[in-house]
Amino acid sequence: MSALRSRPALRWLVPSAAAVLVIGGGAAAGTIVANADPALPDRSAAQLLVDLQSADPSGFSGTVVQSADLGLPGIAGLLGNATGGSGNLTSLIAGSNTARLWYAGEEKMRFSLLGTNSETDVIRNGSDVWIWESKENTGTHLKVPAGMTGKEAAPEASASALTPQQAADAALAAIDGTTKVETTGAAEVAGRDAYELVISPRDTESLVGQVRLAIDAKEHIPLRVDVYAKNTTKPAIRVAFEQITFTVPDDQQFAFNPPPGAKVTEQSVPEDAVKGGGEEAHKAAEEAHKAAREASADKGDFKVVGEGWTSVAVAKGPNLDELTKLTDEAGKQGAEGADASKLAEGVLGTLQPVSGAWGSGKLLSGSLFTVLLTDDGRILAGAVTPEALYKAAAAK
Repeated sequence: MSALRSRPALRWLVPSAAAVLVIGGGAAAGTIVANADPALPDRSAAQLLVDLQSADPSGFSGTVVQSADLGLPGIAGLLGNATGGSGNLTSLIAGSNTARLWYAGEEKMRFSLLGTNSETDVIRNGSDVWIWESKENTGTHLKVPAGMTGKEAAPEASASALTPQQAADAALAAIDGTTKVETTGAAEVAGRDAYELVISPRDTESLVGQVRLAIDAKEHIPLRVDVYAKNTTKPAIRVAFEQITFTVPDDQQFAFNPPPGAKVTEQSVPEDAVKGGGEEAHKAAEEAHKAAREASADKGDFKVVGEGWTSVAVAKGPNLDELTKLTDEAGKQGAEGADASKLAEGVLGTLQPVSGAWGSGKLLSGSLFTVLLTDDGRILAGAVTPEALYKAAAAK
């Protein structure tokens, strides 16, 4: 999918969220043809994949809604109580986020995450990148070299929310021989005609049933991405445009002046941070991440067991006794520490005690992912069944 990387701005608009991490694995594009409405010509799955790679809109603006229900009502309730029901972390588990997007080329884009009483903005306008928090009246202003994407310049903004483009990128990265790819016909999203592409893992140990992409019939960008858990009819994760207009936004949308009394931190990015442009910088970042993972694996701190949709991440962490002690110590550190301790105790209390030939520990099981904390200090996680984690835990 190198063609997707050649347009990094479309991927940067809103950096990826933890919810997308459940989409892993691979697929092979099938030749089933979309049974489109009479107004739309038939398109095969392979043709739709080419459409996605060649998408290059000159500009657009719209409203995106990201919603999730990961099957964790207990933890969602605890987080809701801790944040007064308005925390973004809570909405990533059970709830929704709304954002506004404006795009006018690689160096003019804006993302605004709308909260109940606040707004977070990430704005790229030429060499200027602004990251703004209205609630605290604080922000960061970065000067970036030409050719650097906003995501590379401002990685601290990476957990804000997620767009259909980013969710689609994560799903498309899954394409290899372990997945079925087909089409189901036409759809309508935000008042626009779209084709639906369906990506489904073949491995029975995966918790992901299918990922459905609605692709704009004219502009070829993803308008909606739905992630379904197995044997369900309602998406566990949906990222979709609620409204979209394919016209180039006015330059005024990318102008930003901090309000009176604002605290702004000035930063700059060295010219040598970009080696030959965004694509080479992207490759360099991937190589650095790979080297870091390999170094961690050599020390035994981190490894990946299995491949594709059923891969399991295994990391070293505190054992359950140490976690309990850390929670108790946090409770002695003032009001904030007491609140954090209470939340941690509540979360640990929702975990299910489990044991087997691999050892013992506690299990967190959602609709799209499973996490195992072992008594000997390992953390295993993946978009897989509990049995798949037990198998990985036994493979020491």
